[in-house]
Amino acid sequence: MTCTAEDLQRWLDYATEAALAGGAVLRHYWGNLATIREKGRSGDLVTEADQASEAVVMEVLSRHLPADHGFLAEESGSRGNLDGALVWAIDPLDGTTNYTHQYPFCAVSIGLLVEGEPALGVVYDPIHQDLFRAAHGLGASLNRMPIQVSHTRQLANSLLVTGFAYDRRETSDNNYAEFCQLTHLTQGVRRGGSAALDLAYVACGRLDGYWERGLSPWDITAGIVLVREAGGLVTAYDGASPLTVSSGRLLATNGHIHGAMAAVLQQVTPLPLGFPLA
Repeated sequence: MTCTAEDLQRWLDYATEAALAGGAVLRHYWGNLATIREKGRSGDLVTEADQASEAVVMEVLSRHLPADHGFLAEESGSRGNLDGALVWAIDPLDGTTNYTHQYPFCAVSIGLLVEGEPALGVVYDPIHQDLFRAAHGLGASLNRMPIQVSHTRQLANSLLVTGFAYDRRETSDNNYAEFCQLTHLTQGVRRGGSAALDLAYVACGRLDGYWERGLSPWDITAGIVLVREAGGLVTAYDGASPLTVSSGRLLATNGHIHGAMAAVLQQVTPLPLGFPLA
């Protein structure tokens, strides 16, 4: 399917309206949550803020978009035509654990997949009121001003970010060893707690690289577009293979340190389960 620049701009404006509306809901509930519960996995939280934000986001998008668009949302699941060319991936509150602790690193993330490829993204941090927007061929912006990735060329001079999946206690397929190794090789590795904002921070040059596993399409679709349109590179862990959003893992950098990060990720041996806590 071919989308024109006019199509993407129009959909980007709809996504912006929806993200700002969802963010207003999150500000309303900030520090005033009545219920916090787990969704089945330890540490995977949901609150009335997640659900209310998603309801508003879906209402705005559904009001503007035709019936051939599908929706994949974290809280309510799938609706509409998921087999069609246009599918929206929506996280109404990325960083729920941060949000419940009033740790101000969370966002609304709205991305559009066109025939399975990330094509448009809006990430809105309602606490700092940072609005990140991007669409294929239209560039990336922060609060309506153009952004670009950093110019850091050496891994030793870089600042990275990662995250840890909910199943990290049960699987050796985690990134503890990579975290340790890259901490030694860089100026530092942060753990933000919101994949959408981690990617947005790579896009605007606040961070130089990001990797993580155990992710869902709604976590990363919008952020992938931000990084690419800001001049960065997003691939599979090996640094060369095309990214598959459904794989749940990705490597995103400013491009300059991409090969070096990929080499580390390929060489590090995972820590055994229980080490060193057993």
